[in-house]
Amino acid sequence: HAHPTRVATYIRNHWHIENRLHWVRDVTYTEDASHVRTGNAPRVMASLRNLAINTLRHHGWNNIAQGLRHMSRNPHRPLTLLGIPTH
Repeated sequence: HAHPTRVATYIRNHWHIENRLHWVRDVTYTEDASHVRTGNAPRVMASLRNLAINTLRHHGWNNIAQGLRHMSRNPHRPLTLLGIPTH
């Protein structure tokens, strides 16, 4: 017996999560086309994708695809972003 305003808030929050994370995973990583389907691999890959997305966002990247392209141009960049020394 929730007030309509509260129901609307729940719906907006749901779509915020859907648009902010799942859409990025579906579109940027083409997760729905993944052939990783056995054992724990799908969950592990989703976790790694979430780590990459959230790490980029934490460091100021709003456009995840652009951030991934930037990181992929130099193999040291992702490690540096995670605080892992590259020397």
